[in-house]
Amino acid sequence: MRPSDPRSASRPPGKPGTDKRRRVVTAARTGDDIPDDFEEGVEIAALETQFDIVRYMRRKCEEYGLRYFLAFTLPGFEAEKLSAYSIVSNWPQEVLARYDALRMIRYSAGIRKLRVTTVPFSYDLQEWLGESNDAPESGDLRALMDTHGMRVGHFFPVHDALGNRGAILWSGENAALPRDDRLMLQMISVHLFNRLAEIGAAWKSGQVTLTEREVQCLSWTAAGKTSLEIAEILGLSEHTVNHYLNQVTRKLEAVNRTQAVVKAIRRGLIA
Repeated sequence: MRPSDPRSASRPPGKPGTDKRRRVVTAARTGDDIPDDFEEGVEIAALETQFDIVRYMRRKCEEYGLRYFLAFTLPGFEAEKLSAYSIVSNWPQEVLARYDALRMIRYSAGIRKLRVTTVPFSYDLQEWLGESNDAPESGDLRALMDTHGMRVGHFFPVHDALGNRGAILWSGENAALPRDDRLMLQMISVHLFNRLAEIGAAWKSGQVTLTEREVQCLSWTAAGKTSLEIAEILGLSEHTVNHYLNQVTRKLEAVNRTQAVVKAIRRGLIA
């Protein structure tokens, strides 16, 4: 939620990026005001890599008082792991790993609803997990998500130009979004999914999804940093950094980190 909206006086002041949302942009030739949604669409269209999109989505989370995002294609009925359908995400790695280990995608009320509606909706994630009695050890996941502040999920069904269906999930602790914010996020989600499809079509090899930490570690490797230096920058252990880089190297089918960096840049996974 963002303080720039004068119709919501209760919003906390000072969130990053709020000036941009409500500022009036005057067209050089016509003098007409450019709508916010048009401006957002132009900005999204200019994003060149998945890494650019991740940074953009992180900024939107800050502006709307949210914390996490997940863009994914709609899983089939046989799906077992959400990570296999994820395109970009900043979910904590431990949450996504636990989610997949429990095969929670089979019990997801959100996924079920996405298969039958194109209308945005929200779920109390904690409440839903508590009702997933068929899912073994779901209480562990509920506690983990609660620790990370993943309490409410706002789902926006989307599709690309070819009709491929998916969704953008924005989540955090906010139980409700003002109408204007919801409408803007819906528009943003549509543009993002289509831009991701365009970026993905730029290279023909198989889809590779990197976590936010993997992107960070690989980006710093591309900048010439050692594992120890990256660990100090990100506040991780050197062992953890090496783990992320080894994961990336395997995902990209590279022989070493240098080749992984080259492949990632060519695919637009890092800038």
